[in-house]
Amino acid sequence: MTVPRQAVHVDSPTERRNPRTIDIDEMSTLEILRAINAEDRLVPDAVAAALPSLSTAVDIAAEALRGGHRVHYVGAGTSGRLATLDAAELPPTYNVPADWFVMHHAGGSTALRAAVENAEDDDDAGAAELARDAAPGDFVLGLTASGRTPYVLGALRAAHRLGASTALISNNPLATRSIDVDVMITVDTGPEAIAGSTRMKAGTAQKQVLTAFSTAVMVKLGRTYSNLMVSLRANNAKLRGRTVRILREATGLGQQECSDALTQSAGDLKVALVHLLSGVDTRRAAAALTDTGGHVRLALATLDAKAV
Repeated sequence: MTVPRQAVHVDSPTERRNPRTIDIDEMSTLEILRAINAEDRLVPDAVAAALPSLSTAVDIAAEALRGGHRVHYVGAGTSGRLATLDAAELPPTYNVPADWFVMHHAGGSTALRAAVENAEDDDDAGAAELARDAAPGDFVLGLTASGRTPYVLGALRAAHRLGASTALISNNPLATRSIDVDVMITVDTGPEAIAGSTRMKAGTAQKQVLTAFSTAVMVKLGRTYSNLMVSLRANNAKLRGRTVRILREATGLGQQECSDALTQSAGDLKVALVHLLSGVDTRRAAAALTDTGGHVRLALATLDAKAV
């Protein structure tokens, strides 16, 4: 097990002092908040600069999932907690199988709530976890603000040896030269308001990138229709109400007709939607969705083609 105990110098913009917040400890409360907010406003532009590489990662991940493979997130500390949150929200939001997005967090579940000593420095642990859980054809996305976290880099190397596709989200443009991944997603957020506190701008950027990444993958896989969440799992009263509202917005039909369609479709929003938009019965609507991998637009196109 390789766990360095000595101090390591990290050459990253996130570790440097921010000249705009040198006097933050002498500011009023409102001035402190304004200074932090001014730094936060820099994040969207940094994320925008990384969108071309993120687009490549989305396409690779979507293709992996279409082929019956999985997406793995690998992170430590704030990065790992943000990735865990993103993975956890996808099954209820898009009704995807729980094992489509797999989380690997340095230190395990305990580290989600409290720091686990030296866990992120253990490259062998990262490698062992991915060697055990990943497979050829999977997509592995690592996250590390510094671009050097050993646990994450060890996992990516092991995944590459297995034949999985790999990508890394980093906030350190200086780290990209020495890392061998299929896609490098560098979001240069610069120095933090508090030097080295990467839960701030770096974390905000990673949250934005993860949300955009997973949402785009879901759109590519047909888990939405237009900008509507037609794959959601209606497991509470609020979401049951949302399914009716989504049907009404997508079809322009009334409350009762949409409610009846949901009942006839055994609560399956996609089946009800295809049924209402195409005019076919729910059995044919369900069959068309099965044939197209649950993609509403493709199912409607298939039914239209058969009607010609």
